[in-house]
Amino acid sequence: MLTDFGRILVFMVVSVIFVIGAILAAKLVRPSRPSKEKLMTYECGEDTIGSPWVKFNLRFYVVALIFLIFDVEIVLLIPWALVYKEFGLQGFLIGGIFLFLLGLGMAYEWRKGDLEWIRPKPVPPVLKKEPSTVKVEVQA
Repeated sequence: MLTDFGRILVFMVVSVIFVIGAILAAKLVRPSRPSKEKLMTYECGEDTIGSPWVKFNLRFYVVALIFLIFDVEIVLLIPWALVYKEFGLQGFLIGGIFLFLLGLGMAYEWRKGDLEWIRPKPVPPVLKKEPSTVKVEVQA
């Protein structure tokens, strides 16, 4: 005679007990043979050199975020492509508008230079001072 929340609580407790039991069982069964190589930090098979606090280029993160944004939007097109015929011309036009906006966003990112790996440095405009045209008369 549990409520819905009680069932969820029982499910969560049983799942936590199951995970802890699986970890303990694995610890009892597996062999434990520590060595110098096993205790070292794994870095792609290479010995670590220098400080781990290396400044990464911000472009890694920008490209990754742009990829995630457009990847999620493309995933939204899969269900639309499967059922747009059921909605007729209206469903097709809505998908076309979505694709147009997606293309517009991609063109904006391209024009902005965020898709280039090496972003060109902006050149600030320089104002040239022209010689003053004011004549100064000297009276003698």
